[in-house]
Amino acid sequence: MTDTPHNGREFSCEFFPPKTPEGAARLDHVREQLAALGPRFFSVTYGAGGTTQARTLETVLRIQHESGIPAAPHLSCVGSTREQIRGILDTYRTNGIQRIVALRGDLPSGMRDIGEFRHANDLVEFVRAETGDHFRIEVAAYPEVHPQARNAEEDLRHFKRKIEAGANSAITQYFFNPDAYFRFIDDCARCGIDVPIIPGIMPITQYTQLARFSDACGAEIPRWMRKRLEGMGDDRDAIRAFGLDVISALCQRLLDGGAPGLHFYTMNQAEATQDIWERLGLSGA
Repeated sequence: MTDTPHNGREFSCEFFPPKTPEGAARLDHVREQLAALGPRFFSVTYGAGGTTQARTLETVLRIQHESGIPAAPHLSCVGSTREQIRGILDTYRTNGIQRIVALRGDLPSGMRDIGEFRHANDLVEFVRAETGDHFRIEVAAYPEVHPQARNAEEDLRHFKRKIEAGANSAITQYFFNPDAYFRFIDDCARCGIDVPIIPGIMPITQYTQLARFSDACGAEIPRWMRKRLEGMGDDRDAIRAFGLDVISALCQRLLDGGAPGLHFYTMNQAEATQDIWERLGLSGA
């Protein structure tokens, strides 16, 4: 495989650190399945306030040393000190990690001290100051506007600060309306932002959890989709078939419109991502 698979576009998959040995074994199997597709990297999430720090590190190192696919750990700064972040960066560099996803992160319930970093751009600046160009830094983007932003223009200014601080590229929150992504790309161009912005893709395999996640993170499920999914009740096969059609069509439109790749939120499952990948004709590229 060349260094620019899939015609130069960048495809990647995201996992969360498992909580049990059984979950870790299942994830090993999932990543083996998805590694066969040839993604550029596997990212691993980081709990609010660093609550999964040890499990994130363990999962990242297993991926980095066993899967043949580079690992990209999430690194959130809320509730952290500079010394703590410096230690994590040193561990990642020692283990050959060359890409991180830099996030502000959420403050866990009951934690009052936000730490020494207030915003993601502060973290990006710190990583650059400490490590130079060692890491490729991804940051988050919100085509449908961050749920805590007062308006779209404020959110765009926050995003631009992250890029100016030294981020190389961005991964978006998932969305189901491609026009939101293309409008966001146009707005970024208007503001002089010129980095790859990879759409985040959430496969649809069930509805209740998806609705809860989407309401929490500000990802809009279009009314027509909600009504179709609600009408399917507990029919998982129908939901999966509908989800495969809808998300494959979304991905195709994004790629046809010039998106530089796709980032799949796998929820530690392989089948839905594999099916979409196959629909798009990416397997074996």
